[in-house]
Amino acid sequence: MKQLKLLSIISSFLLLLSSCSKDDVPAPIMELSVTEKTIQTKIKEAVTITSRIAVGTAVKEEWYVGKDLISTSGTFNHVFEVAGNYKIYYQASNNYGIYKDSFDVQVAALVRDGGTSPYVTTLFEFMPAPGQFINKAPGNLVSAEGLVGKTGMVSLGAWGGYVVYGFDHSVPNKEGNDIDVTGNALAEWSEPGIIYVMVDDNGNGKPDDTWYELAGSEFGKTDGTYLRNYEVTYFRPESIDKDVAWTDNKGNTGFVKKNTFHKQAYYPEWITANSYTLKGSWLKTKVDPSRPTYVVSLPYEWGYSDNQTEANGGGKVDISNAVNVTGNKVNLKAIDFIKIQTGVLGDGGWLGEVSTEITGIKDMHFSASNTTK
Repeated sequence: MKQLKLLSIISSFLLLLSSCSKDDVPAPIMELSVTEKTIQTKIKEAVTITSRIAVGTAVKEEWYVGKDLISTSGTFNHVFEVAGNYKIYYQASNNYGIYKDSFDVQVAALVRDGGTSPYVTTLFEFMPAPGQFINKAPGNLVSAEGLVGKTGMVSLGAWGGYVVYGFDHSVPNKEGNDIDVTGNALAEWSEPGIIYVMVDDNGNGKPDDTWYELAGSEFGKTDGTYLRNYEVTYFRPESIDKDVAWTDNKGNTGFVKKNTFHKQAYYPEWITANSYTLKGSWLKTKVDPSRPTYVVSLPYEWGYSDNQTEANGGGKVDISNAVNVTGNKVNLKAIDFIKIQTGVLGDGGWLGEVSTEITGIKDMHFSASNTTK
């Protein structure tokens, strides 16, 4: 009798089990510790989200940043090393369904307050194009270092020559102009340099993130006065008394010509390769050689270094004019690095090539009595 009773109980259980359908077992419903769908944080700061099963059975959990799997536990804990916008994806699954959720993460760079000087404090790179002042003052490394913490003068040579500096604090993007890049422009002699800025997105103190061009008055024009993604290759001449040949990525060729005033080598002597290529944005030269005894190079309206005289605004620029690689405006809270690059490929005859000169670079908002900005 006991065996018959046991068989009856087992049969009833199996009948009950077989009558249950998949729909009778709930798919998981999860509760997450963060309810806001947009998370704002900074680099080096951890973002933590935990999960709890509200409905359902034991689940398999997965947390992703983009396509990268970060965690398979009930806790997401991740430090974003580089500023930018990210997407966190979460899913919990069992045999009966999947629960999904996601978050947008806006990761800001660190803004370094304070600082000891309004001027740039670190020289990171000096890469001039060939020119009449190169290999001596003001076109050598000593001259480039001379702008650290003070005013001085450095020449960048012909088109594409550039220099990269850093501030010891983040320069804030406030109303109006933010940075003053002074030069030695005259009313009828302009040598415009294009200015780029960078945020220390990864917080490592090096200019190895993204450059943003500060759009000047000619940016985006399609009338032949402005180009992006321009390249020029310069070639070492056979001897120092020869002109420096160049070719560009538009099929043009020419020379940075020697003149009688500067007899040293124009090709940078510390560059061991027999050619090198510079890249960037290009402005059409406004050199007018129609009067050989009084050659002029007229300025553009605004937004460039060594372009307008100081009385006409000089090289004061606004971080709000920053654009990305596709030419779209970007919103930068502050910047940490700056690059200036000769913007024109111009021949001034007996005056030599058009070459941007810089005499100082400073934060216009800096105040020694208000180092927290």
